[in-house]
Amino acid sequence: MLNNQDLLLAISGMMDDKLEKKLEQKLIQSEQRLEIKLKLAMEQTLEEKLEEKLEQKLDRKLEEKLDRKLEEKLEEKLEASTSYMWTEYEMTFSTALELKKEEYQSAPQVRKRIDELKARIKGLGNINVNSIEDYKEVSERYEFMKTQYEDLTQAQAELEKIIEELDMGMRRQFQEKFAEIRAEFDKVFRELFGGGRGTLELMEDEDILEAGIQIIAQPPGKKLQNMMQLSGGEKALTAISLLFAIQNLKPSPFCLLDEIEAALDDSNVDRFAGYLHKLIKNTQFIVITHRRGTMMAADRLYGITMQEKGVSTLVSVNLIADDLEN
Repeated sequence: MLNNQDLLLAISGMMDDKLEKKLEQKLIQSEQRLEIKLKLAMEQTLEEKLEEKLEQKLDRKLEEKLDRKLEEKLEEKLEASTSYMWTEYEMTFSTALELKKEEYQSAPQVRKRIDELKARIKGLGNINVNSIEDYKEVSERYEFMKTQYEDLTQAQAELEKIIEELDMGMRRQFQEKFAEIRAEFDKVFRELFGGGRGTLELMEDEDILEAGIQIIAQPPGKKLQNMMQLSGGEKALTAISLLFAIQNLKPSPFCLLDEIEAALDDSNVDRFAGYLHKLIKNTQFIVITHRRGTMMAADRLYGITMQEKGVSTLVSVNLIADDLEN
């Protein structure tokens, strides 16, 4: 038989076993609960992460969609602005960028400036759409006319300078030649008149190139007087003296005289013919005359006769050959 102590020990052992089993069961249950809580927590965490990722993905898609819409709107706005610039101002976007001014940085400043310019344009009234082409055409014509004007002005200045130089040269040359002719005229006058004096004078208070010339003659035994106060023969001989004086200074190869000695008397005709012979070294003279003294001094005579009515005949006589034969 078991005593009380052994019974107590047995009961105590049984109770410990039961308690241990209960403890094990509670421990198992606690572990199961903890495992369930962990699973729940993990599932909740995964759900939260999934929700967060889904939200992020949705946010990215929404942002991309908003960006696309914003980009489309910006492109539409840019296209509309470009079309407006071309329609209103015939200007491309790149051209507008080149004309951009740094002083206008804000949109209100730009709008204010646009309003000011529109007001000024409106104040101009009706606008000629062809004004640019008209201006270009007029500008080209102006430049052409300006160039022509400058050329003409330069040419005019050069011509005026040349005329001035020629004028000065002519004045100087005229004075020199006039002095020579005046001296030579006096010599020829004395020889043809057999004395006296002849001179040339310019009209006073007049331009030397436009001044009149006075012929002053003093035949032998007469006072010095104007040529208009001389007789017809003296006038003719004075004019012949001036002609021969010029011929002496600048001989011409050929000279035609038409009855210039018609008003002279016989003695003066002889002087005229004799002086004419001095000039034949440099000049060939053809003299139309009816005076005997002039014919006698000629080298050859040519005459026209009409032996039959309506028929003219040329008659020539070589006086030099006849003199040699005699």
